[in-house]
Amino acid sequence: MKLSILDLAPVSPGGSIADSFKSSVRLAQTAERNGYERVWYAEHHNMPTIASSATSILISHIAHHTERIRLGSGGVMLPNHSPLVIAEQFGTLAEIFGDRIDLGLGRAPGTDMNTLRALRRDPSAADTFPHDVLELQAYLAGKSRIPTVQAIPGSGTHVPLYILGSSLFGAKLAAQLGLPYSFASHFAPAALHQAVQLYREEFTPSEQLAEPYVIAGVGVAAAETSERAHELFEAARRHRVASFLGRGADKTFTEAEVDMLMDTPQAAQILDMMRYTAVGTGEQVADYLERFAQTSQADELITVHYPTDDQTRLDSVIITAQAAGLNA
Repeated sequence: MKLSILDLAPVSPGGSIADSFKSSVRLAQTAERNGYERVWYAEHHNMPTIASSATSILISHIAHHTERIRLGSGGVMLPNHSPLVIAEQFGTLAEIFGDRIDLGLGRAPGTDMNTLRALRRDPSAADTFPHDVLELQAYLAGKSRIPTVQAIPGSGTHVPLYILGSSLFGAKLAAQLGLPYSFASHFAPAALHQAVQLYREEFTPSEQLAEPYVIAGVGVAAAETSERAHELFEAARRHRVASFLGRGADKTFTEAEVDMLMDTPQAAQILDMMRYTAVGTGEQVADYLERFAQTSQADELITVHYPTDDQTRLDSVIITAQAAGLNA
């Protein structure tokens, strides 16, 4: 079973963004030592608890502190950028770090509408996503679709592309283009099985990929005891609800207020985002992940480790790797 990690570069309560980046370095180094396939970083904007907005810069920083593990975006929200600029950024990474760089692409803005305007992007930019993916792919292959325009760096690097999605749109596009497909089941679980089935049924081989390849997101809270793991997961659930319901109002809830929020319909909807989560000891987590990989028809799982404390998150990563039998 191939396991990877999605790192949102979380900013811990009371911690700084600089601390978050140091934690991300330690996480990637731990993942490398323990046999994980890759670590991806997601582009989000205007979120006080997530520090991975400048995704390509963070990837470069992590790559300088690791040796062989694959690193990439999970993903770059392509409607926020021109394909040429992304080709240049990831082409630069590929020229510096060789064949360690992945380029996962998403269609959503990764933020709210006010921030979208601050990014100087038109909300309709997502409509050209399929065309933009083809334009980006052509730059990286050295076969630009725009006469006299080349991505320098980028041209000829063939940085592998991955389509990210949480709906049938991304599954269909990935199948048509013959690209790997990564489903965001760690926060949007509803369409997982339907999307993966559609992708596999409609997949067309390409120069990059001969057979369909599915990566599925899944949450993890692993600890030495089941009781401790469930404590960590409950803390993560409370943090998720408080973050989502307090966002935009600059509101910090008391524990008593969070208690009341947890029983609301809004909280139930938010918590359903964490539907697919492995919680327990290493053996329990490994068993869950194996069953999840089978039922989701995933070739690889990208794990989101929920503990926010640095060492506790690293412990979850290590416990999971050892129980899953990953080879460093």
